[in-house]
Amino acid sequence: METRFFGTREEDIQHAAEIIRQGGLVAFPTETVYGLGADALNPDAVAKVYAAKGRPSDNPMIVHISSKNDLDRLTIEITEEMKKLADAFWPGPLTMVVPARPVIPKVTTGGLDTVAVRMPSDSVAANLITAAGVPIAAPSANLSGRPSPTSARHVMDDLDGRIDAIIEGDDCRVGIESTVVDMTGNVPVVLRPGIITPEQLSRVLGKTVELDPVLRTRPEIKRGQELLETTENFKPKSPGMKYKHYAPKAEMVIYKGDRDKVLLAITEEKFRRTECGQKVEIIMFDDDEPEIAAREFFAKLRACDKAEVDVILAAALKEDGVGFSVMNRMFKSAGYNIVEV
Repeated sequence: METRFFGTREEDIQHAAEIIRQGGLVAFPTETVYGLGADALNPDAVAKVYAAKGRPSDNPMIVHISSKNDLDRLTIEITEEMKKLADAFWPGPLTMVVPARPVIPKVTTGGLDTVAVRMPSDSVAANLITAAGVPIAAPSANLSGRPSPTSARHVMDDLDGRIDAIIEGDDCRVGIESTVVDMTGNVPVVLRPGIITPEQLSRVLGKTVELDPVLRTRPEIKRGQELLETTENFKPKSPGMKYKHYAPKAEMVIYKGDRDKVLLAITEEKFRRTECGQKVEIIMFDDDEPEIAAREFFAKLRACDKAEVDVILAAALKEDGVGFSVMNRMFKSAGYNIVEV
């Protein structure tokens, strides 16, 4: 397949929208990461997304809309709490899991009776959805399991020749995927952390928003009798809930503990690995600037791939607020290869 490349002019957006309407695949920028878009109501088009990414079919899609009014097309019920979150955070990096209308194909929802919906704030994404005239299902525009793409170049590296078109926009300003909150129960539950924190959601709703236990469970800890990443009964309600994800090509080790001890341990390990002939890269962010870590983390992993690094030594951030969201990605990138110091 020959991939076409578009800019962000109106005529480019119109061409890309026509590809979506015709059942094709278009990668496009959002404020979080680049998405790989297809008509969410066209099961054949959505199936192409799974094929292009090599994505497991039980991993649900997030459906993108360009107007709050479009939510009614996708869900059988809009509650007052949904309205509050939409008013506070849409357009923006928040996804709500809501009861799905029958019109949404099961291939889009991962076989579930719920659908994940968000309204991106990026103007290119919004214009594309409006021009297409259909809700757009769009997971991250990368090969499944690879670090999420935050620039058009990342998308080209993974998907050139596998999809119909790529819109070359700006680099993503948030850098990690949207917060996903399940709104189908009495208590809202965060399924995937993002730049919008549970504390922010709780303030808007005037009630506690909980974290799904999966977010604090590591692979060696069992739920019931089976590991979550191996049980056939575990059906994720959101993308990003399975363990091995966002992985670079290099071995990756995370050092966790007192920052001075972490720095010493990383320095010693880098020396040891370098003496053995390995190419080593260090990833370390400031605890007080987790938003920068969110914006740059995936790009750093991809830069390590380009440089053919053998091992990445990373320092953990404090696991609170946005730092918790970054560490969710970092732990999965490393396959939970953690050294406590």
